[in-house]
Amino acid sequence: MTETAEFWNNAAEKYATDPIKDQASYDHTLDRVRSYLRTEDSVLEVGCGTGSTALLLAGGVAEYTATDFSSEMIRIARGKLADAGPQTLSFEVQEAGWVAPGKTYDAILGFNLFHLVRDVEGAVASLSKALKPGGVMITKTVCLRGNPIYPVMIGAMRLVGKAPYVRMFSPAQLDALFEAAGFDVIETGQFPKRPPSHFVVARKR
Repeated sequence: MTETAEFWNNAAEKYATDPIKDQASYDHTLDRVRSYLRTEDSVLEVGCGTGSTALLLAGGVAEYTATDFSSEMIRIARGKLADAGPQTLSFEVQEAGWVAPGKTYDAILGFNLFHLVRDVEGAVASLSKALKPGGVMITKTVCLRGNPIYPVMIGAMRLVGKAPYVRMFSPAQLDALFEAAGFDVIETGQFPKRPPSHFVVARKR
């Protein structure tokens, strides 16, 4: 088990019970995502955590696979699915860049994830190969670059095991990452605006 996986396994129970900090921004994100999904779509969500977003979106598509590298997160997500989940949804323990061999998707989603992935360029490149031509990658990523407080604060928290690895992105850097990986960025937004949580819809060329 990696250091980061162990961190999220230990945090899973608390993560599952923490309230959404900005419900309006979360609801708006869901609305924007749904506008790109069709009932016949096959969808992959990476970094799904305990599955709350997957449970809200999966009923509107034909197939929805949600993954996370934390086995404890997936254990909790599967418990939710057993209680009240749509039949289109499944949960798997997998790394952020994983795709099923030979499988392609109409949409790949990743929320509050990419700033936590060390090799995010490699993960995006791997996921891109599994998108159908014209498919979309839809993400939202907190952007902490430019504020000197965050590196110091997160660095100190990591020393005592209270924070995972965090990469400091700016919104422009995220857009450039997708463009370099062969995507056209077709929609962006900031919700919430402070600190900016950068929403990106990128279509595979």
